[in-house]
Order: sequence, then C-alpha cells, then structure tokens
Amino acid sequence: MKMNRRDFLTTSAAAASGLAAGSAFGSAHPIRGKAEHVISIWLGGGMGQIDTFDPKRRGDPKEKKPGSYYESIDTAVPGVQVCEHLGRLAPLMDRVTAVRTVHHEVIDEHAAATNRMHTGRPISGTVTYPSLGSIIAHERGAASDDAPPYVLIGYPNVTRGPGFLGPRAGYLYLTETSEGPAGLSRPDGITDPRQARREEFLSVLRKNADAADPRIAEYQAAIDESLRLSGPGFSGAFDLDREPASLRESYGGEFGQRCLLSRRLVERGVRFIEVSHNLNFLNGIGWDVHHEGILDQYKLIRELDSAVSTLITDLESRQLLDKTLIVITTEFGRPAGFDSRGGRAHQGTSFSCVLAGGGLNHRGALGVTDDLAKEIVESPFSVPDFFATICAAVGVDYAKNLYDGDRPVPITDRGEPIRDLLG
Repeated sequence: MKMNRRDFLTTSAAAASGLAAGSAFGSAHPIRGKAEHVISIWLGGGMGQIDTFDPKRRGDPKEKKPGSYYESIDTAVPGVQVCEHLGRLAPLMDRVTAVRTVHHEVIDEHAAATNRMHTGRPISGTVTYPSLGSIIAHERGAASDDAPPYVLIGYPNVTRGPGFLGPRAGYLYLTETSEGPAGLSRPDGITDPRQARREEFLSVLRKNADAADPRIAEYQAAIDESLRLSGPGFSGAFDLDREPASLRESYGGEFGQRCLLSRRLVERGVRFIEVSHNLNFLNGIGWDVHHEGILDQYKLIRELDSAVSTLITDLESRQLLDKTLIVITTEFGRPAGFDSRGGRAHQGTSFSCVLAGGGLNHRGALGVTDDLAKEIVESPFSVPDFFATICAAVGVDYAKNLYDGDRPVPITDRGEPIRDLLG
C-alpha cells in the first residue's frame, strides 16, 4: 500500500504524540488486571526448576544420569506435574501458573542475577534502576493512608531499592517477624518527656531552615510517615500472636511466619511485600545447591510448600486471593546434570517463576522445555515479559516511560505481558 506525504505526516505526528504522552511502545490501551497487592517470594540462591515446578525423568547423581532428583506427582490440573515434595501445593495448582520458560543470560554471578530478577535489567554503570517493588510503589502507592506502599521482609540492599525514583518509592524493612520494622520503634531510653524536648528543639530548627529547600519538605514527610506508621494501626500487623495457633502452625517456621505477616500487611493496605526465603536456610547453603547442599534441598521445598499453600488458602478464605498476586522468583535455574559431588550448577537458559492468585487465568503451568528442562521448546518469556505481566495484573501501565531526570526509561524494558494469563 502506498502512503502519500499527507498520510505519512499525519501518522508520524500521531506516533510522536503517543511518545510525548509517555507511552514507550505498544497499545494506547494496555491490559489492566484487577489485583491490588503483590506478595513476592524470593528464593535466594537459585531454585532448581527440574526439582520443583518443571520435573522430568528421574536422574541419578551416582551414575551421572541427568534428571530430576525426586519423583513427580500429579496436580489438580491434568497433565501438570510437580515435585513430590510439593504435595500441599499440588491440589491447588488450578490457582497457580508455573511459568516454566523464563530466561536470561546471567548464570555465573549471583549478585548480577539477583539484580536482573529485581530490576528486570542488566547492571548499568550510569543508571541505578528501580526494583519492581519500587516501581509498583511509585505507580500505585499504598492501598491505605495508614500503610507504606512497600515492605521488605529481609535484609535491604540496592537491588531491592528505588534507584532513580528516589526515597519515596523505597521500602520499609524488617529482618525478624517478632521485632517489627527497623527504625519505627522508639528506643527504650527515650521517654515521653525526652521525646517532647526533641520535637521542641526540632521545631526551632525548622523555623530557621530555608523553607525553599526541598530536602526540608522530604525530611518532614519522612518524619510524619514514621510517626504515623509507629502507631497502633499499622504496627498491630506485626502481632502474629493474634492469629489462631493452628493457622500459625500450618504456615510453618520463620519463613512461614513471614508469609503470614505478608497476608496481614495486605490487610493493612501495603501494596508490595517481598518475603525472602534465604535467611533461615535448612541445608546450610539454601537454594544454591552445589555439591552436598542438594542432599537437604527437600527441606527447603517442603517449607516452601507448606507456607505458600497455606498463604493461598488463607487469602482465599478472606476473599483476598483474586486481589493479591503471589509471585515466586529466584536468580536462575539449575541444569539436569550433576557436579562432581552430586549437586547442580547454574542455568539461565530456562527456569521457572511462579504466579498464583491475582485474578489471573491460571493453568498450572505455561511454556514447554525439553526433556531435561534446559532449552525452551514453546513459549519463551523474557524477564521483562514476566515483569510486564506482574505490572499489568496490578494495574500498572507496563508500556509507559519512567524518567531518570530528563532521560526516558521504559518501565519494564519493553516487556510484553503474558496475555493468556490476563484474558
């Protein structure tokens, strides 16, 4: 079809108008899901897909025969199997989709892969990119005035942070469920009169400060938020003893209690919660199962199974599952072959990330890998695609630009959502 000069100029102007409005690419009407919250579970070290959500034939490390370390079991979805140690999740897989064909090229460096799976991008020497949690916090804010938008249950670092979005898109963090958020509790030695004297002195400083300095306003906003969050409304979320003992037992140990806390934080209005499963490892090295570390890998899988299955049914019983997207991610996967001492190395060519709830059209599993879960046979999904799916599910425009100063940055590095899951 020929295009005359007038049609060309009209089309070009329309495209330029779309870019000026902040759309990086794609449709002017992006897909928007109905979820309101995200609980992101991070499996630090590299969960082996072939030993969990993408099982294959049984292997044997002694005979150097590649394959799964465990037997496979059927699930609620015909044709979809999982590892035998995911027995509580198996009957719930109709509320779950294991995306078996996520891929990236980072395999040798845990830190670089962790960054990739939090920001969706390679490490840059010129830009500090925001994490997915900070992106969602920035775009959606908290679901309640009495809650922060983003809580991290684990140790903080730049990979989880707001990058160029600034501190307003940052996280509140805690490392133990019994202690609550770091920095919100008043030290024991600060009595009410002493606190009052501090606030009086601070008011004098404010009067003498340059009112035009934006740092003063940011500091005041941070103080106001910390005082609000330290009150009984939000801090009550950390009192897990209010939950029935039977429910707490069903969730399991420290990791399970973190998952329980995440449900309570959703109820308080937190938009994005990351729960780390790399602080209470049961096998000495966690999901990084080189050498003999693989011998007790099943303990981690069982702990994941009990905590996530209870989280799904707990949210469902409160009519919160469709409003809450559960995400399970990790640095990379593991090859089917075994190292010299029976463990597994790293693999980025294909690995599994998991979605549950969030109002998605779940199917148990999506994407097909070869007979050793190494190469993708059908439906590959990049990390930006996976991030775009999460953004779409929670109502964030995955096609827009963010800005590092005047520099436009596509929000998901041009990812396209998995439309089959979003309808």
